[in-house]
Amino acid sequence: MLGGEISTVAEERLEANPATGGLATARRIAIVGPPGSGKSTLAIQLGRMLELPVCHLDALCWRPGWVEAVEAVFDAELAAVVATDDWIVDGNYSRTIPMRLARAEAAIMLDFPRTLCLFRVLKRRLMYAGRPRPDMAPGCPEKVDREFIRWLWDYPTRSRPRVLQMLRSFGEANTFAHLQHPREVRSLVAELRRQQAPATAET
Repeated sequence: MLGGEISTVAEERLEANPATGGLATARRIAIVGPPGSGKSTLAIQLGRMLELPVCHLDALCWRPGWVEAVEAVFDAELAAVVATDDWIVDGNYSRTIPMRLARAEAAIMLDFPRTLCLFRVLKRRLMYAGRPRPDMAPGCPEKVDREFIRWLWDYPTRSRPRVLQMLRSFGEANTFAHLQHPREVRSLVAELRRQQAPATAET
């Protein structure tokens, strides 16, 4: 599989980048990025397009009532997922990124400005007030507290450099898409749809 990093503007043809073709054929895809970047939304889209099961790490990490899973239990459940042949796993939990990349055929990083991510997180809080969002464990109604906002705001300096380094190393021999604007995500999805569309019969 060819490696490649997508960091182009949306207007450029993504088909020219080998990462697009690599994603189209990948059977195990890791998606990472800050809160509010759209990881779960993209995972669901790709899961439908590529006919791959999706695992949201937030759903593995939390139990009803916002009780965090014991680390050993969480690790074992994630290990069982990545040991299978087909999956898309979305989420941060940077401690477990090496476990995912060891089995992944492709990786995507959604690397958006924190102001946009914060806006999306607050919008999501209003949208799912009093109930869990689709990618969250049952019994965990959507919430946003000061600690979570601080974690999001500090992500670019605390977590991003190390995560990006791991993904770029992965991308030296595998497919890595580094998307830095929502337009790039839309272009990537559109190009993958175009590649999957039935070929028009020549007349």
